Amino acid sequence: MWTTNSVNNLIKNPCAVEDFKYWTIDEDGGDKWTIEDLPGDAGQFFPDPTVKKYFVTSYQTCKKSQIIDLQNEGFSAEIMDEAQPPIIITDWYASRKDSGCQYELLVRLISEDKKILQEFRPQPLILPERDGQWHYVTHTFSNYGPGVRYIFFQHGGKDTKFWAGWYGVRVTNSSISIDI
Repeated sequence: MWTTNSVNNLIKNPCAVEDFKYWTIDEDGGDKWTIEDLPGDAGQFFPDPTVKKYFVTSYQTCKKSQIIDLQNEGFSAEIMDEAQPPIIITDWYASRKDSGCQYELLVRLISEDKKILQEFRPQPLILPERDGQWHYVTHTFSNYGPGVRYIFFQHGGKDTKFWAGWYGVRVTNSSISIDI
C-alpha cells in the first residue's frame, strides 16, 4: 500500500522527482506551486522512505492535473469495455504543523468523445493546524460501463491562513492503477 511508484502506476512523476514534468498546472494562485524535500519545514516524514519530495500549494488555490490515455498505456478498448477492470486511485496529502490547509481531488473517467462517464470528487478537506501527518484518500471505480478511454486526475488546494509562501496542502505519491 505504501509504494505506488511501480510501473503499475499510470501517474507519471507522482513524487516530484522530475520537477513538474508531465503535470499541467491548472491553477497557480498565491506564490504558485513549488516542490520541497521531505519532511519540509514543520512537516513529517512520509511513511514510505523512498519518497523524498512533495508538491506544495500556496495561499490561493493551486491545482495540477494529468490526463491518462489508456490506449497509449496498453489498455485496449476491448479490455476496458468488456473486462471493466477496477481503476484504483490513491493520493497522499498533508498539512504543515503550523498552518491548516484545504485539499481537493477530482478524478474523471472520460470517453473517446470527451464525455464524463463517472466522477469522484470528495468534498474539499480542511486539515487543521498542528496536524502535519500524511493522510491518503483512495477510491476504486468498478462496473463503470463501456467507453472509458481516458482518466483525468486533478488535485491541489491552498492554506487556510492566507500566508505568503508555501503553507498550503502538500501532495505526493499519487497513483492510478488498473487491476487486471
